[in-house]
Amino acid sequence: MANSIHQVQPPLEFIPPAYNPLVVRGTQQILPCWLRFRTNISHIQAENVETLAELFHQFQNQKVRFLLAFRHPNSDDPYCLGQLIWKLVPQAARQKGIPLQFPVHSHFIYDRGIPLWAGAGVGWLYSRLGGTPIVRGKIDRAGLRSARDLFTNSQFPIAAAPEGATNGHNEIVSPLEPGIAQMGFWCVEDLLKAGRTEKVLIVPIGIQYSYVNPPWQSLEKLLTQLEIDCGLTALERTDIANLDAENSAETDQNQKFQYLRLIRLGSHLLSVMEEFYTRFYHVSLQSKILDSTVLSQPETTGNYPDNQAMIARLTALLDAALQVAEQYFNLKPKGSLIDRCRRLEQAGWDYIYREDIKDIATLCPLERGLADRLAEEASLRMWHMRLVESFVSVTGRYVQEKLTAERLAETTLLLWDVLTRIKRGNPFGRPSLGKQQVQMTVGEPISVGDRWQAYQKGRRLAVAELTQDLQSALEAMIN
Repeated sequence: MANSIHQVQPPLEFIPPAYNPLVVRGTQQILPCWLRFRTNISHIQAENVETLAELFHQFQNQKVRFLLAFRHPNSDDPYCLGQLIWKLVPQAARQKGIPLQFPVHSHFIYDRGIPLWAGAGVGWLYSRLGGTPIVRGKIDRAGLRSARDLFTNSQFPIAAAPEGATNGHNEIVSPLEPGIAQMGFWCVEDLLKAGRTEKVLIVPIGIQYSYVNPPWQSLEKLLTQLEIDCGLTALERTDIANLDAENSAETDQNQKFQYLRLIRLGSHLLSVMEEFYTRFYHVSLQSKILDSTVLSQPETTGNYPDNQAMIARLTALLDAALQVAEQYFNLKPKGSLIDRCRRLEQAGWDYIYREDIKDIATLCPLERGLADRLAEEASLRMWHMRLVESFVSVTGRYVQEKLTAERLAETTLLLWDVLTRIKRGNPFGRPSLGKQQVQMTVGEPISVGDRWQAYQKGRRLAVAELTQDLQSALEAMIN
């Protein structure tokens, strides 16, 4: 939701999956044009696709049930998954002589919040493609029941992103949510109750983007715009003493210079936001403060500024921003930053999408006015949570550990997300820095049935171990 909500809304209804083969066929026809003209993707290739083709063959012959657990670094990931299933899998099957029945398709789980900001038409389309929604911030019984039934009984396998949301990083896998592992064990349980013998598998799918050409010019332009938005004067290359022209190649110098611009920008943004929350929301931020002279006058040793202080400041800032929203909704901080974001999202939705109001039109003007006021204020408080969602993936170590155009671009775009939300802009209209190619990898299937006895002995431990093994599998596919 890019903009604030000013009026109370009817309850969020469950959008049941309503698979329509004609809609799927039409979407398959449109996808190549969409990829070419509406995304930055120039090419998609995949490894080990024959494994997935064989799994589809076994699925169609009632030998296995499987879930595609795909990495989610980018909002374009669903298009890549569609290309994999609709084109690359049938192509690999033909090459290997693997017989497949058509259509080759997959159900998928999506966030119920997507149609709220993308439009009701997206909810209609997702439903006809066989998608089933889930509300992330609560025990969504209708959503879980639908996904569980599709996993066990549908004519197609099902796909889901175990990270829960995009993180903007191609080389970092966010901590996985346990729901995917739990669904796997539920499928085993349901099959056993029905006397069925299919194996249950979770198939890791790696997705990694890279720029066809390093986008230095576009990156410099974006950094300049962000510096202007933050009121920063331009940083001249001649001001950077640690760019050793004698010992560094020109490309290395440029990477170091853009990195220092990024660090200065991030530190300034942190300082401004710290003052904002301290002054106007009366929170106390206990963190180490970077010496501003380190950023404007780098040492000549070639070392970058220590990012530990910046990380501590960022952690304190995100905690403070969430507390501002949590205090309003009377929530106690619990779990990770992402867990807290999900709980806040649900608390805000409870105030906006009122399940206790049967018919908004029947409210008297007084009741309607108060309901509208409550919805508007809840939306404003949720802004702090959305800010954290944009900021939570930012880390100083990510770029410092591997100073590449890709990592610089990813982190700069995350800062763009933050500034766009602050400016009340559209955070879903990210600028394009250049054409990208996508590398997808089909990992080795993880058997859930082999862990059934361990699950019966200790459900929580079995779910945690399966989740960790899936995490390791996804991380291993990062190049």
